[in-house]
Amino acid sequence: MPKLTVEGAGDVEVAAGKRLVLALTDDAGIDQLHACGGKSKCTTCRVEILAGDAGEMTAAEAETLAARELTGVRLSCQVLCNSDLTVRAESRLEGSGRADAGGRPSDELEP
Repeated sequence: MPKLTVEGAGDVEVAAGKRLVLALTDDAGIDQLHACGGKSKCTTCRVEILAGDAGEMTAAEAETLAARELTGVRLSCQVLCNSDLTVRAESRLEGSGRADAGGRPSDELEP
C-alpha cells in the first residue's frame, strides 16, 4: 500500500490506485476542495507534489492547467496513488468561503 504524506497532517496508507483527491479526503481527513466533483474542470483540488512519482498527467489535467496558466501543481482528482507521495494541499475548504468542498468524486478517474 502506498504511503501518502500530507504536509502538516501526517502519513496514511492508501489503497493502490486510489484517486489522490479521495485519499486526501477519506484517508488523510483533509478538507480538500473538489468543486467540479473530480472531473478536471475547476482546479480547486490542486496540490503541490513535494516528493514521489504522481505519474503522467491525463490529457484533461494538462489541458485544464494550461488553460488556467498553472504550473508546479497537479490536480488531485487526476492523480492515482500508485507510489508513495508527499503533497501540500493548496486548496482547502477552511477559509475558502464555500459552503462545501464539492460533490464527491467517483472512485474511477474521470473524464
